[in-house]
Amino acid sequence: MGDGAVPEASWSLAKTERETRDLIDQTGPEALQVDDLVIGDLPHIAWSGTPSHLRNVEGQLTRAAGGEVEYLAVRAPGGAPVAKGGIDYTLHEGAGTMFQLATLPSLQGLGIARRLISVAEDRIRKRGLSVAMLGVELDNDRARSIYERLGYSVCGHEEDSWETEDEQGNTHTRHAQITLLKKHLV
Repeated sequence: MGDGAVPEASWSLAKTERETRDLIDQTGPEALQVDDLVIGDLPHIAWSGTPSHLRNVEGQLTRAAGGEVEYLAVRAPGGAPVAKGGIDYTLHEGAGTMFQLATLPSLQGLGIARRLISVAEDRIRKRGLSVAMLGVELDNDRARSIYERLGYSVCGHEEDSWETEDEQGNTHTRHAQITLLKKHLV
């Protein structure tokens, strides 16, 4: 299991949730391993979005191979991803921009996102950059509140769009107004 992928036979969502909660209760979210997301993890992050989202993540993993992005996974004790997110080094000059941050819904509120962001900030620093950025949709007050508690402040707005699909598999382009936040890393 050195490549980070979870063997199919050992994966169970209920077991993953239980083991993760137990570890966090005993030692805190800092005990969770964070490493690179790999192609073999894709079946285990279906909770993070539609099939079109997973295709996008797969494309981001291809970009990671070229060094333009890094894509991280916070792992349950059994190795399954319970949170994920990317860092794009090409979007904003002089900054690492986090994107597609998501935590398994049943495990939200346990500090897992904070753990992911902390490791992402470390990766940005290792690239010699001192600014971390991220975007949040205007109506996502919960996420924005988390980021502000972690030291991020509003630095602008932009429009973004991405492919999504409905239950019938029809694809649509979603357009959204994004609030940009940044943090100067020490």
